[in-house]
Amino acid sequence: MSGLGAVLFDMDGTLVDTEVLWWRTAEEIAAALGHTLTDADAPEVVGRAVEDTAAHLVRVTGGGDPARVGAALTEDFLRRVRAGAPMRPGARRLLTALTTEGVPFALVSASPRVVVDSVLGGALARVPFALTLSADDTARTKPHPDPYRAAAERLGLEPRACVAVEDSPDGAASAEAAGCGVLVVPSLLPVPTSAARRFARTLEEVTPDVLRGCLAPGLAS
Repeated sequence: MSGLGAVLFDMDGTLVDTEVLWWRTAEEIAAALGHTLTDADAPEVVGRAVEDTAAHLVRVTGGGDPARVGAALTEDFLRRVRAGAPMRPGARRLLTALTTEGVPFALVSASPRVVVDSVLGGALARVPFALTLSADDTARTKPHPDPYRAAAERLGLEPRACVAVEDSPDGAASAEAAGCGVLVVPSLLPVPTSAARRFARTLEEVTPDVLRGCLAPGLAS
């Protein structure tokens, strides 16, 4: 019997190709505030919650209201997502394989619920997630461990029986701090290595057995 209790997928940049859309959104809002977004801003933009990116843009520009900047980021990102956000290569095949093997999987995102629901009605429509979590569903979102701990708890599992699939440093840190096995498939930002993290270049390389191999020793079989 497999020890893989569940797979917990990040959304943006992992299952759905939205990280570029988020970067363009932040780039446009930053320009309106008089700041040119560069690679130096990436750690505060890629994989971060709306509130974190808004606070960063206000900080580096010295002006603006974080709540208004956050609302503008959400509105513009949602508009881009609704225009089309395709699934990442290999995502549908992997989700189908997990469904066939009876392994439950959940969506654990740092995006607001309105964005998550938009993607669930678009690129991820009819995907049988056991549950979905957004940034609005826990007191703290990534890089804190709260989202992954909450997902495991709602599934009736220990975090160590779950494998999180992430693309960003903050997402990987969140999953690792929660105690999950971690598979990293980087998108826009390099992700530091650690003893708890395994890496793949693309979801096309990932199978249920690869995910089992991300569990702590003694749990994979």
